[in-house]
Amino acid sequence: MSRPTVPDPRPTLADVAALAGVSPATASRVLNGTAKVSRSARAGVHDAVSQLAYVRQRARAARDEHISSIAAVVCGTDQWLFADPYFSRILLGAGRELRTDEIQLVLLVVRGLADHPLVERYLARGAADGVMLINAHDRDPLGLTLQAMNVPTVVAGRSTPPCRLPYVDADNRSGAREAVRHLLRSGRRHVVSIAGPPDMAVGADRRDGYRDAIAEAGAGGMVLYGDFTQSSGEHAMLQLLEHQPELDAVFAASDLMALGALRALRRAGRRVPDDVAVIGFDDAPLAAHTDPRLTTVRQPVEEMGAAMARHLTRHINGVADVPAHTVFPTQLVIRDSA
Repeated sequence: MSRPTVPDPRPTLADVAALAGVSPATASRVLNGTAKVSRSARAGVHDAVSQLAYVRQRARAARDEHISSIAAVVCGTDQWLFADPYFSRILLGAGRELRTDEIQLVLLVVRGLADHPLVERYLARGAADGVMLINAHDRDPLGLTLQAMNVPTVVAGRSTPPCRLPYVDADNRSGAREAVRHLLRSGRRHVVSIAGPPDMAVGADRRDGYRDAIAEAGAGGMVLYGDFTQSSGEHAMLQLLEHQPELDAVFAASDLMALGALRALRRAGRRVPDDVAVIGFDDAPLAAHTDPRLTTVRQPVEEMGAAMARHLTRHINGVADVPAHTVFPTQLVIRDSA
Protein backbone atom coordinates (compact mmCIF):
# COMPACT_ATOMS: atom_id res chain seq x y z
CA MET A 1 0.00 0.00 0.00
CA SER A 2 1.51 3.31 -1.06
CA ARG A 3 1.90 6.09 1.46
CA PRO A 4 -0.18 9.24 0.84
CA THR A 5 1.68 12.20 -0.55
CA VAL A 6 2.01 15.02 1.97
CA PRO A 7 1.77 18.38 0.26
CA ASP A 8 4.68 20.77 0.79
CA PRO A 9 3.30 23.49 3.13
CA ARG A 10 5.86 26.05 2.05
CA PRO A 11 4.51 28.82 -0.20
CA THR A 12 5.75 28.86 -3.78
CA LEU A 13 6.53 31.63 -6.22
CA ALA A 14 3.19 30.87 -7.87
CA ASP A 15 1.44 31.50 -4.52
CA VAL A 16 3.20 34.86 -4.23
CA ALA A 17 2.22 35.78 -7.79
CA ALA A 18 -1.42 34.79 -7.23
CA LEU A 19 -1.72 36.83 -4.03
CA ALA A 20 -0.04 39.84 -5.68
CA GLY A 21 -2.23 39.57 -8.77
CA VAL A 22 0.70 39.27 -11.17
CA SER A 23 2.18 36.51 -13.29
CA PRO A 24 4.88 34.22 -11.86
CA ALA A 25 7.27 35.71 -14.41
CA THR A 26 6.61 39.22 -13.10
CA ALA A 27 7.01 38.05 -9.50
CA SER A 28 10.33 36.47 -10.45
CA ARG A 29 11.50 39.67 -12.14
CA VAL A 30 10.65 41.67 -9.02
CA LEU A 31 12.67 39.33 -6.78
CA ASN A 32 15.57 39.05 -9.22
CA GLY A 33 15.60 42.71 -10.20
CA THR A 34 16.17 41.64 -13.79
CA ALA A 35 13.80 44.08 -15.49
CA LYS A 36 11.79 47.22 -14.89
CA VAL A 37 8.49 46.50 -13.17
CA SER A 38 5.82 49.00 -12.16
CA ARG A 39 5.94 50.34 -8.63
CA SER A 40 2.48 48.90 -7.85
CA ALA A 41 3.55 45.43 -9.01
CA ARG A 42 6.73 45.59 -6.94
CA ALA A 43 4.78 46.68 -3.85
CA GLY A 44 2.22 43.90 -4.39
CA VAL A 45 4.89 41.22 -4.69
CA HIS A 46 6.74 42.44 -1.58
CA ASP A 47 3.49 42.53 0.41
CA ALA A 48 2.69 38.99 -0.72
CA VAL A 49 6.16 37.79 0.24
CA SER A 50 5.66 39.25 3.71
CA GLN A 51 2.16 37.81 4.19
CA LEU A 52 3.13 34.33 3.04
CA ALA A 53 6.55 34.34 4.75
CA TYR A 54 7.92 33.19 1.41
CA VAL A 55 11.60 32.22 1.46
CA ARG A 56 13.41 31.87 -1.84
CA GLN A 57 16.56 29.84 -2.18
CA ARG A 58 19.10 32.20 -3.63
CA ALA A 59 21.18 31.02 -6.55
CA ARG A 60 24.81 31.26 -5.48
CA ALA A 61 27.82 31.62 -7.69
CA ALA A 62 30.47 28.96 -7.41
CA ARG A 63 33.07 30.11 -4.91
CA ASP A 64 35.69 28.88 -2.51
CA GLU A 65 34.67 27.62 0.91
CA HIS A 66 35.85 30.80 2.65
CA ILE A 67 33.67 33.91 2.73
CA SER A 68 34.87 36.36 0.10
CA SER A 69 32.87 39.55 0.60
CA ILE A 70 30.12 41.27 2.55
CA ALA A 71 28.13 44.16 1.10
CA ALA A 72 27.44 47.23 3.25
CA VAL A 73 24.24 48.59 1.71
CA VAL A 74 23.77 52.20 2.87
CA CYS A 75 20.49 53.98 2.13
CA GLY A 76 20.93 57.71 1.64
CA THR A 77 22.56 60.40 -0.44
CA ASP A 78 26.30 60.64 -1.06
CA GLN A 79 26.37 63.95 0.82
CA TRP A 80 24.67 62.40 3.86
CA LEU A 81 26.97 59.37 3.78
CA PHE A 82 30.10 61.50 4.07
CA ALA A 83 28.66 64.21 6.35
CA ASP A 84 27.42 61.96 9.17
CA PRO A 85 30.30 60.26 11.04
CA TYR A 86 27.96 57.44 12.09
CA PHE A 87 28.39 55.75 8.72
CA SER A 88 32.17 55.88 8.63
CA ARG A 89 32.36 54.67 12.23
CA ILE A 90 30.12 51.65 11.70
CA LEU A 91 31.98 50.73 8.50
CA LEU A 92 35.30 51.14 10.31
CA GLY A 93 34.21 48.71 13.02
CA ALA A 94 32.97 46.18 10.49
CA GLY A 95 36.08 46.49 8.34
CA ARG A 96 38.39 45.86 11.28
CA GLU A 97 36.44 42.74 12.20
CA LEU A 98 36.40 41.35 8.67
CA ARG A 99 40.07 42.11 8.07
CA THR A 100 41.09 39.36 10.49
CA ASP A 101 39.33 36.83 8.24
CA GLU A 102 40.52 38.48 5.01
CA ILE A 103 36.94 39.24 4.00
CA GLN A 104 36.32 42.14 1.64
CA LEU A 105 33.78 44.82 2.62
CA VAL A 106 31.98 46.28 -0.43
CA LEU A 107 30.07 49.56 -0.16
CA LEU A 108 26.79 49.96 -2.08
CA VAL A 109 24.97 53.31 -1.77
CA VAL A 110 21.22 53.23 -2.39
CA ARG A 111 20.01 56.74 -3.16
CA GLY A 112 16.37 55.80 -3.71
CA LEU A 113 13.95 53.25 -5.16
CA ALA A 114 15.54 53.61 -8.60
CA ASP A 115 18.72 51.98 -7.25
CA HIS A 116 16.96 48.92 -5.80
CA PRO A 117 17.04 46.81 -8.99
CA LEU A 118 20.79 47.38 -9.34
CA VAL A 119 21.43 46.18 -5.80
CA GLU A 120 19.06 43.24 -6.22
CA ARG A 121 20.79 42.11 -9.40
CA TYR A 122 24.20 42.41 -7.75
CA LEU A 123 23.14 40.25 -4.83
CA ALA A 124 21.05 37.77 -6.85
CA ARG A 125 24.11 36.60 -8.77
CA GLY A 126 25.89 35.74 -5.51
CA ALA A 127 28.35 38.63 -5.65
CA ALA A 128 28.28 38.98 -1.85
CA ASP A 129 27.92 36.40 0.90
CA GLY A 130 25.98 38.66 3.25
CA VAL A 131 24.56 42.16 3.66
CA MET A 132 24.85 44.86 6.29
CA LEU A 133 21.75 47.04 5.74
CA ILE A 134 22.32 50.56 7.09
CA ASN A 135 19.94 53.52 7.42
CA ALA A 136 16.90 51.80 5.90
CA HIS A 137 13.56 53.37 6.78
CA ASP A 138 10.72 51.25 8.13
CA ARG A 139 8.92 49.21 5.46
CA ASP A 140 11.72 49.85 2.98
CA PRO A 141 11.06 47.29 0.21
CA LEU A 142 14.76 46.50 0.00
CA GLY A 143 14.66 44.82 3.40
CA LEU A 144 11.72 42.66 2.35
CA THR A 145 13.50 41.78 -0.89
CA LEU A 146 16.62 40.63 0.96
CA GLN A 147 14.41 38.60 3.26
CA ALA A 148 12.68 36.97 0.30
CA MET A 149 15.97 36.29 -1.50
CA ASN A 150 17.27 34.49 1.59
CA VAL A 151 20.42 36.62 1.59
CA PRO A 152 22.09 36.53 5.04
CA THR A 153 21.39 40.05 6.27
CA VAL A 154 21.79 42.06 9.47
CA VAL A 155 20.31 45.53 9.94
CA ALA A 156 21.91 48.49 11.70
CA GLY A 157 19.10 49.43 14.06
CA ARG A 158 15.94 47.68 15.14
CA SER A 159 13.98 46.21 12.26
CA THR A 160 10.21 46.55 12.40
CA PRO A 161 7.37 44.38 10.98
CA PRO A 162 6.78 43.24 8.32
CA CYS A 163 10.58 42.99 8.01
CA ARG A 164 11.92 40.24 10.29
CA LEU A 165 15.65 40.61 9.72
CA PRO A 166 18.23 40.25 12.51
CA TYR A 167 19.63 43.51 13.81
CA VAL A 168 22.32 45.17 15.93
CA ASP A 169 21.25 48.26 17.83
CA ALA A 170 21.89 50.51 20.82
CA ASP A 171 19.36 50.90 23.64
CA ASN A 172 18.09 54.14 22.16
CA ARG A 173 14.97 54.52 24.27
CA SER A 174 16.83 54.05 27.56
CA GLY A 175 19.62 56.40 26.48
CA ALA A 176 17.18 59.15 25.54
CA ARG A 177 15.23 58.68 28.76
CA GLU A 178 18.37 59.05 30.87
CA ALA A 179 19.41 62.20 28.98
CA VAL A 180 16.06 63.90 29.61
CA ARG A 181 16.04 62.79 33.25
CA HIS A 182 19.42 64.49 33.64
CA LEU A 183 17.99 67.73 32.26
CA LEU A 184 15.00 67.56 34.61
CA ARG A 185 17.13 66.70 37.65
CA SER A 186 19.32 69.73 36.93
CA GLY A 187 16.27 71.99 37.37
CA ARG A 188 15.15 72.48 33.78
CA ARG A 189 11.39 72.83 33.50
CA HIS A 190 10.65 73.31 29.81
CA VAL A 191 12.44 70.51 27.97
CA VAL A 192 11.76 70.14 24.24
CA SER A 193 13.10 67.62 21.74
CA ILE A 194 14.35 67.51 18.17
CA ALA A 195 13.51 63.94 17.18
CA GLY A 196 14.73 61.83 14.29
CA PRO A 197 12.53 60.59 11.43
CA PRO A 198 9.41 58.92 12.88
CA ASP A 199 9.46 56.26 10.15
CA MET A 200 12.77 54.89 11.45
CA ALA A 201 12.90 52.78 14.60
CA VAL A 202 15.88 54.73 15.91
CA GLY A 203 13.95 58.00 15.58
CA ALA A 204 10.84 56.58 17.22
CA ASP A 205 12.77 54.95 20.08
CA ARG A 206 14.67 58.12 21.01
CA ARG A 207 11.46 60.17 20.79
CA ASP A 208 9.67 57.67 23.04
CA GLY A 209 12.52 57.80 25.57
CA TYR A 210 12.07 61.58 25.72
CA ARG A 211 8.33 61.16 26.24
CA ASP A 212 8.89 58.55 28.97
CA ALA A 213 10.97 60.97 31.06
CA ILE A 214 8.61 63.89 30.46
CA ALA A 215 5.62 61.78 31.54
CA GLU A 216 7.43 60.55 34.67
CA ALA A 217 8.09 64.13 35.72
CA GLY A 218 4.57 65.31 34.87
CA ALA A 219 6.14 68.05 32.78
CA GLY A 220 5.07 69.57 29.50
CA GLY A 221 7.05 69.12 26.32
CA MET A 222 7.15 69.55 22.58
CA VAL A 223 8.62 67.47 19.76
CA LEU A 224 9.66 68.58 16.30
CA TYR A 225 11.26 66.25 13.77
CA GLY A 226 14.51 66.44 11.85
CA ASP A 227 16.39 64.00 9.63
CA PHE A 228 19.59 63.67 11.71
CA THR A 229 21.34 66.44 9.72
CA GLN A 230 22.75 69.69 11.10
CA SER A 231 20.50 71.84 8.92
CA SER A 232 17.36 70.07 10.11
CA GLY A 233 18.41 70.55 13.73
CA GLU A 234 18.93 74.27 13.20
CA HIS A 235 15.57 74.65 11.46
CA ALA A 236 13.72 72.70 14.18
CA MET A 237 15.41 74.71 16.95
CA LEU A 238 14.32 78.01 15.39
CA GLN A 239 10.75 76.71 15.20
CA LEU A 240 10.84 75.54 18.82
CA LEU A 241 12.05 78.96 19.96
CA GLU A 242 9.16 80.55 18.09
CA HIS A 243 6.50 78.21 19.52
CA GLN A 244 7.94 77.81 23.04
CA PRO A 245 10.12 80.85 23.82
CA GLU A 246 10.24 79.82 27.50
CA LEU A 247 12.12 76.57 26.73
CA ASP A 248 15.23 76.03 28.84
CA ALA A 249 16.53 72.66 27.55
CA VAL A 250 16.56 70.61 24.35
CA PHE A 251 17.28 66.95 23.73
CA ALA A 252 18.39 66.39 20.12
CA ALA A 253 18.28 62.83 18.79
CA SER A 254 21.70 63.14 17.10
CA ASP A 255 24.87 65.12 17.64
CA LEU A 256 24.59 66.71 14.21
CA MET A 257 21.09 68.00 15.02
CA ALA A 258 22.40 69.20 18.40
CA LEU A 259 25.13 71.11 16.52
CA GLY A 260 22.42 72.75 14.42
CA ALA A 261 20.51 73.59 17.61
CA LEU A 262 23.62 75.25 19.10
CA ARG A 263 23.95 77.39 15.99
CA ALA A 264 20.29 78.44 16.12
CA LEU A 265 20.50 79.30 19.83
CA ARG A 266 23.60 81.40 19.19
CA ARG A 267 21.76 83.28 16.43
CA ALA A 268 18.84 83.86 18.81
CA GLY A 269 21.11 85.23 21.54
CA ARG A 270 20.49 82.32 23.92
CA ARG A 271 23.48 81.22 26.01
CA VAL A 272 24.29 77.52 26.43
CA PRO A 273 23.95 76.16 29.06
CA ASP A 274 23.01 79.30 31.06
CA ASP A 275 19.74 79.95 29.19
CA VAL A 276 19.24 76.65 27.38
CA ALA A 277 20.87 73.28 28.07
CA VAL A 278 21.53 71.01 25.09
CA ILE A 279 22.08 67.24 24.92
CA GLY A 280 22.77 65.25 21.77
CA PHE A 281 23.00 61.56 20.93
CA ASP A 282 25.86 59.48 19.44
CA ASP A 283 29.01 60.90 21.05
CA ALA A 284 30.48 61.55 17.62
CA PRO A 285 34.07 62.87 17.58
CA LEU A 286 32.75 66.39 16.99
CA ALA A 287 30.93 66.39 20.35
CA ALA A 288 34.14 67.01 22.30
CA HIS A 289 35.06 69.99 20.09
CA THR A 290 31.86 72.06 19.92
CA ASP A 291 31.54 75.37 21.78
CA PRO A 292 30.48 74.59 24.44
CA ARG A 293 31.51 70.94 24.47
CA LEU A 294 28.44 68.79 23.90
CA THR A 295 26.83 66.62 26.55
CA THR A 296 25.59 63.55 24.68
CA VAL A 297 24.56 59.91 24.84
CA ARG A 298 27.32 57.57 23.76
CA GLN A 299 26.50 54.56 21.63
CA PRO A 300 29.39 52.21 20.76
CA VAL A 301 29.13 52.61 16.98
CA GLU A 302 32.40 50.88 16.05
CA GLU A 303 31.52 47.94 18.29
CA MET A 304 28.09 47.77 16.68
CA GLY A 305 29.69 47.56 13.23
CA ALA A 306 31.99 44.79 14.42
CA ALA A 307 29.02 42.91 15.89
CA MET A 308 27.18 43.12 12.56
CA ALA A 309 30.21 41.65 10.78
CA ARG A 310 30.54 38.85 13.36
CA HIS A 311 26.86 38.03 13.03
CA LEU A 312 27.19 37.54 9.29
CA THR A 313 30.39 35.51 9.35
CA ARG A 314 29.01 33.20 12.04
CA HIS A 315 25.69 32.79 10.29
CA ILE A 316 27.23 32.08 6.90
CA ASN A 317 29.69 29.63 8.44
CA GLY A 318 26.82 27.71 10.02
CA VAL A 319 27.64 28.54 13.63
CA ALA A 320 24.77 27.42 15.85
CA ASP A 321 22.87 29.69 18.24
CA VAL A 322 23.72 33.03 16.63
CA PRO A 323 21.52 35.59 18.43
CA ALA A 324 18.95 37.22 16.20
CA HIS A 325 19.37 40.56 17.91
CA THR A 326 22.20 42.34 19.74
CA VAL A 327 21.46 45.51 21.73
CA PHE A 328 24.29 47.55 23.25
CA PRO A 329 23.88 49.74 26.35
CA THR A 330 24.34 53.49 26.08
CA GLN A 331 26.11 55.96 28.40
CA LEU A 332 25.41 59.59 29.20
CA VAL A 333 28.59 61.63 28.70
CA ILE A 334 28.34 64.90 30.64
CA ARG A 335 30.32 67.85 29.25
CA ASP A 336 29.65 71.58 29.21
CA SER A 337 26.36 72.05 27.32
CA ALA A 338 24.11 70.52 30.01
